[in-house]
Formats: sequence, C-alpha cells, structure tokens
Amino acid sequence: MNSLKIAGLNLDILWKQKEKNYVKIDQYFVKISSDLLILPEMFSTGFYMNPEEIADRNQETLSWMKSFAQEKNTAICGSASIEENGKFYNRFYFVEANGNYHHYDKRHLFSFSGENKTYSSGNERVIVNFKGWRILLQVCYDLRFPVFARNNDDYDAILYVANWPEPRIDAWKTLLKARAIENQCYVFGLNRIGTDANNLNYPESSYCFFADGSVVSTLENNIVSAEFDAEKLKAFQDKFQFLNDRDSFEIKD
Repeated sequence: MNSLKIAGLNLDILWKQKEKNYVKIDQYFVKISSDLLILPEMFSTGFYMNPEEIADRNQETLSWMKSFAQEKNTAICGSASIEENGKFYNRFYFVEANGNYHHYDKRHLFSFSGENKTYSSGNERVIVNFKGWRILLQVCYDLRFPVFARNNDDYDAILYVANWPEPRIDAWKTLLKARAIENQCYVFGLNRIGTDANNLNYPESSYCFFADGSVVSTLENNIVSAEFDAEKLKAFQDKFQFLNDRDSFEIKD
C-alpha cells in the first residue's frame, strides 16, 4: 500500500444544470494531478428533493465521470441522483481510469428535508479497493450514524461527500474528526460551497483528518488536497491498538 494523493473540489453547484456543472468541474481540475478526485454530494444538480425532475435515467453522470477519468488518467468520485427500476437513489459513484466503477446508495436518508419520501435507501456497506487502499464510501447524513461506519479492521479510510449547510457546520467538522479517531483511519469529508435555491448557505468546510484527529489537508483555489500515508497510518495503529477492544455487533434493517 503506497501513499495516495487526493484532491477534492469545493464546488458551488449550479442548481439543476448538469452540463454546466460538468464544464465547471473540468475547468477546476484542468491542472490538478492526483490519484483520486472527489466531488460533493449530488454534484451535478444540487441536493434536490424532486428526483423525477433531475435524476439520471441514462447514466448521464456516470458516463461523464468515465470519460473524465479516462481523459485525466485518474479516479473520480461523487454522488448523483439516479433512477433505477422505478426507484430513485442518491448514488455515490467511484470511477477508475480504466472504466471500472463501484457505487454505494446512501443508506441514511435525510428525513428533515424529506429525502426519505422520494429516495430509496441503500442497504449495503461498500468498501472500494483502490491502489492498495480500502476505502469506505459514505454520503452526508451517514456521518451521524457511527455504527454503520464502524471499522471492523476492513478499511483504511472513509470518504464522505456532502451538502451540509451552515447552521449545523460545527456538527459536520466534529463528527468527521470523531469518525477518524474512533476508527483509527483517514477521513476525508468534502462539502459543497455557495448558496442553493433553498437559500441554504454552505461555507468552506472540507477537511481530511488523520487517525489521531489532526487535520492533514490544505486548501488552495477551492481545491482541498491531502495525502494518505500508509506507513504513518500503520505505525499509529500498531502503537495504539484500540480497535482490538471494539465491541461486536450486528446491523439489522
């Protein structure tokens, strides 16, 4: 397992304008070289609760991500609203340069905004193996549910993509840090920025935390960069073997 360079985009998402968002993203990443690029939750449309208006029905976003990954020779990930078999999902895609992809459907739907009334919940935890790293995929509200994200010594890092607004931003940062500490892993949380059509403001609030809770990311021109260091992580886990004392449990639907 080598080091892994990651760059996330603090994107001010254009409301329900897929093609314009694709172009905007491409312009930001034109000179960025990383192993993995991260985009926010519902990066092509914004967090919109009428999926019948905006959901991908022909894999539009996935097709764009595949083309982008191939062209840049890098992996890219982020979530989108999609329709499948008559149901709507908030789907987190992880797309590799060779066209292979993985997806995770958001399990914890944000009932406060009515997401649970229009979207269907996923029921599987998804861990991606990428360049020797085991990466757990999570979306926004999942952050509030630590049991589902508990490290059973089966992953090295968590990626959270989000549309997490200003009134609860302290909770966002606090919980990201907590997930890193309690699971002894890297946690990269990427939030959007700007103001959406619901007049919700999203301040710059994207971070990467190391297993000890320290911030290991830097910010420049709306790009949040970090590097996962395998030797550093292993040394920390070997010294503080807290995961050996974890509780056993079973998650039921």
